[in-house]
Amino acid sequence: MIVMKFGGSSVQDATAIRRVASIVLPRLAEQPLVVVSAMGGVTDKLVQVAEAAARKDLSTALALLEAIRDRHVAAAIEMLNDADVARFENQMETHLTEARALASEIAKLGEISPAQHSQLLSYGEVLSSLFVAAAFAPLGIPSVHADSRKLIVTDARHPAASLLPSQTRTRIQAAIPELLNQRLVPVMGGFIASSESGETTTLGRGGSDYSAAIVGAALSADRIEIWTDVSGILTTDPRICPNARRIAEISFHEATELACFGAKVLHPATLLPAVEHDIPVAVLNSHKPHEEGTIVRAVASHGPSAFRAIALKRKIAVFNVSAPRHVGSLRFLDDLFSLLRWHHLQSEIVAISGATASVAVEGGKELAKLTSELEALGEVEFQPDLAIICLVGENIRGRVGIASEIFGVLAAAGINIHMISQGSSEISISFVVEEKDAVKSVQELHRHLFEQPATASSDAACAVRLGTAHA
Repeated sequence: MIVMKFGGSSVQDATAIRRVASIVLPRLAEQPLVVVSAMGGVTDKLVQVAEAAARKDLSTALALLEAIRDRHVAAAIEMLNDADVARFENQMETHLTEARALASEIAKLGEISPAQHSQLLSYGEVLSSLFVAAAFAPLGIPSVHADSRKLIVTDARHPAASLLPSQTRTRIQAAIPELLNQRLVPVMGGFIASSESGETTTLGRGGSDYSAAIVGAALSADRIEIWTDVSGILTTDPRICPNARRIAEISFHEATELACFGAKVLHPATLLPAVEHDIPVAVLNSHKPHEEGTIVRAVASHGPSAFRAIALKRKIAVFNVSAPRHVGSLRFLDDLFSLLRWHHLQSEIVAISGATASVAVEGGKELAKLTSELEALGEVEFQPDLAIICLVGENIRGRVGIASEIFGVLAAAGINIHMISQGSSEISISFVVEEKDAVKSVQELHRHLFEQPATASSDAACAVRLGTAHA
């Protein structure tokens, strides 16, 4: 069996859903399970519902919910017969009645709890999955709605709950194989789950992709397909480098490293269940289904460059902290990272020498207020307006002179480097530059690493070799 996940832009209206059906239909022999996000823009509207209700503007909150209802009804009228429209409207009304009651409760209190926020956001995926399941049938796809909240089990943390794998696997294996054996296509909403007590939870950013991987792992899927609005993973952001190239094949480790450093196509959590069960993940374009995408495997063939791709993470600040000489380095580092955890700051790059540490964190000038707290540990220098550039490639392991080559390119371009890190895995080199030099740095490195004639011909050959590996 295979798992196919479609994002919000892939299910945003009747035209898009027909396109999704045309992609699913040829795969029926592979026993697909479909995971969908909320219709494009609906989650943003639900965030607005939450904000309006929390400021006691109930009329605006209810109007936004009505707009969401109207959008789904319009798509239903375009795709379903009268009886099926009425059936879908009745199903939808049950959930919208809950949403209206929740908005009223929030407006009455004038504040919203994390649990209430998660529940409000869940309705986008609930409605889209109900509708896609209904819309598939007249398009020749026998389908059934499968409520993710009854299948994926998490703890009760909000807004990004943690998966409880054993309980989830038990529920999925008890419910889904029977549906597949009946040649039905289960349609689930991504992003949403529930706690053991039945409280609605969400999986956080990238949650729909993560849902697909969770289900794929529980069912030992042959393949997980992530259908988005881009044709696979590219060598870098095409908005920065118009000549960015499609990566035909990439390893799990490389894709995870790219995601950690800002690449948007896949969230790091998406790959974890797939890595653990060695399930290939294909990244494809639902708007151009004929185009080759990217296949993510445990082991990927080497490309023409030592590197696979370049990621850029903006809005970075660096704290340089030097402890007094009499303070032990272990105590100093423990205090430093305890303080960062207290402020929910994730260290992106760390460089340590004795009782001196440089820590790059995501955030802008507003982090300067932490300087006074850090001064309790020692002398502090704060540097805002920085960016992290990460070059990823498993083929750089043990490669002599690779760092000097990269930094030589930057030096020739007059770009100063503030901080350097190469992980113990030796599949990436990361460094910090000034924000104003970030785009130029990526462009110069991409030109040097990927925009050579040999690279183009080799990439084309790789695409031919892959053929229909993920078709």
